[in-house]
Order: sequence, then structure tokens, then C-alpha cells
Amino acid sequence: MKKKPPKDPKDLRHGYTTGANATAAAKAAIISLATQQKVMSTEIVLPIGEKVTFHMKDVIVHKDKAIASVIKDAGDDPDATHLAEIVATVTWNDELVIDGGVGVGRVTKTGLPVPVGEAAINPVPRKMLREMAEEQLQRFGKKGVTIIISVPEGEKIAEKTLNARLGIIGGISILGTRGTVVPFSTAAFRASIAQAITVATKNDQSHIVLSTGGRSEKYARTLFPHLSEEAFVEMGDFVGFSLKQCKARKVKRATLVGMMGKFSKVAQGIMMVHSRSAPVDFGFLRQMAVEAGAPEALAKEVGEANTATEAGNLMKEAGFNSFFTLLCKKAGKAGYDHVSGGLEVEVVLMTMKNELLGRYVYGGERYEEESS
Repeated sequence: MKKKPPKDPKDLRHGYTTGANATAAAKAAIISLATQQKVMSTEIVLPIGEKVTFHMKDVIVHKDKAIASVIKDAGDDPDATHLAEIVATVTWNDELVIDGGVGVGRVTKTGLPVPVGEAAINPVPRKMLREMAEEQLQRFGKKGVTIIISVPEGEKIAEKTLNARLGIIGGISILGTRGTVVPFSTAAFRASIAQAITVATKNDQSHIVLSTGGRSEKYARTLFPHLSEEAFVEMGDFVGFSLKQCKARKVKRATLVGMMGKFSKVAQGIMMVHSRSAPVDFGFLRQMAVEAGAPEALAKEVGEANTATEAGNLMKEAGFNSFFTLLCKKAGKAGYDHVSGGLEVEVVLMTMKNELLGRYVYGGERYEEESS
């Protein structure tokens, strides 16, 4: 890059999206085809209005076709597509056609911003490609052009993403709304959660299982073998956001699956459960132990535990299984209250060894009436 990606306030370097890279490669290929000369760098305007120069890895020019490739720089973001080669192949045509080639997935399920059957090139990257192409067509007096975006390693990279579950088969998606990649972007994670829940509900899933990570999701699948793949969504630390997305899409039941540390926070009404956002409150766990009937000596041990897991182990070894049911009930109520009702919130508490500690379904007034 001639222009280095900017840094955010945490001194982390921003990168550029697959959509921005695809547009830059396509522009280089079009100009190369029109001039019959290799264009090794080109400038594009990002959706945020910033002008950025991209350098090509390689450009091949034939009489009727040009191919340009660029290496994606995701900055300091742990992006699965970092350093991926993005290739644009262009040929003249009577109209403007944008499609995906090898390594760019195809959409097979509803609920995504791209229609079923089309290449997984999202609306903003499509708009970038189309506007860039129209400008170049006018510049060179051409009627149209076919642009094929490929990612040679795309199918392998897609294995590290949720694409298959979302119904994007055969490769990655060409994404980006700003053109830049914000390091460790919570916005990107939230967007992936929202999209996954949308896909699930569009495919008639009224029960969504929200897990805190890969281990808890794997365990959840053993509890709900009858649910389809779309019903399982990794929410990470975004408990409150995920529940609100479920309610907005009229999900009937949201099941939260995770472990002691994060769910002890949820039980206190904390809906963003990253360790940096809120530490485990051992005073709260001690009070929970008292409510579950533990003697003062045991409750004191729980309050002095080093980790939430250790606190749970103390209660489990002492036979106070009601402690875990109580925690699940409080977490379920907190989740239900957070979204002001409207769906059942089930909480499933598990151990690191994939053992069930507690389980409770909370549905507010309706649940209490049914239980009475």
C-alpha cells in the first residue's frame, strides 16, 4: 500500500475489506485491458469517502481478458481473510456483469442480503464494483464488462468462518460497508450474530440456541439434536445484544449455553460478559450459596474461590445442586427482563468437562403461572 492504513486510538492498524480489495483489483484489470498495459497500482474511493491506493500482486493482460490480483491487508484485526489473494478477471461485454468465481461462496439460504443463487458479494461491495466499472466504461467508451471476483484459497478460508451455517457454500463472502477493517471490531461480531439469527428465523427456526463459544455450542448440539444447524448461534460475550436480536425477530425461545463465570455475570444483570467488561463477583456467588442453603463455612469458601469454576466445584462436591438451578433461574430472569419479555429464556449451565450443572426455562409471568 502506498498509503498506510490508519491506526485507531488503541494504536491498532486498520485494514481494508475484501470488498475494497476486490474493487481495486477489478479497476486495475479494467484499465489494463483497455490500455493493453499492466496497471500495477490503482486508487479507489472507499464508502467512507477516503481515497486509498492499492498495489497489485500480479497483473496479466491478454487481448480479450485481463487478470489482476491483490493481497488483502486486514491490519491488526484477527481476520480470517488477512493476506488472502483476491483476483479480478475482466472481459468486455455488452452489459455490466458482476459475479463470483473460485473461492467466492454461493448463497443457498434466505435471510442474507444477497438473493439465493447469487455469489456472496454483499450489497456495498457490489455497489463499489458497479460504480467503479461504470466510470471506467464511460472513460474508455465501452458498453459493458464482466467482472469475476475469485479468491484462490477462499474455500479453505471459509472453513474458519460461519459461512456454511449461514448457507454460503464454496468459499468466502466479499464484504465491507466502510471499506476499512476496524481491529477487533465488536461491530463486526454483532453484525455476524444479527445475520445468523436472521438466517435462522428466515428458515423457520423459532428456537435459537446462543452459546458463548465453540465448546459450549458443541455441547448444546448434544442437548438439542433435533434442531437444525441454523438454530445454533455463537454469541460470544454479547448476551444482551443477542437476546434483543432474538426478540426483534419474534423467536419463541432463546437458550443460553455456557459456564459459571459468564453466567454468574448474567445472573447479576450484566449482559456484556467479557472479562474486561466485568470481573466475576465472588460476593454475589457467596450470597447465591447462602440462598441455596449452604452452611456459612462453605459459603465463605465460595466467596474466597480463585475462579467461578472453583466456586462451582465447591458447591457441586457438597451436593448443593440447587445452587446451579438458582443461578440459571436468576440468569434467565435477568435476560428476560433485559428485553422486557416477549420470549422464553432458557439457561443451560455446563462444566469444562461437558457436564450439565443446571438448567431452567424462564418466561416471566406466563412461566410462573404455568408453574403454580
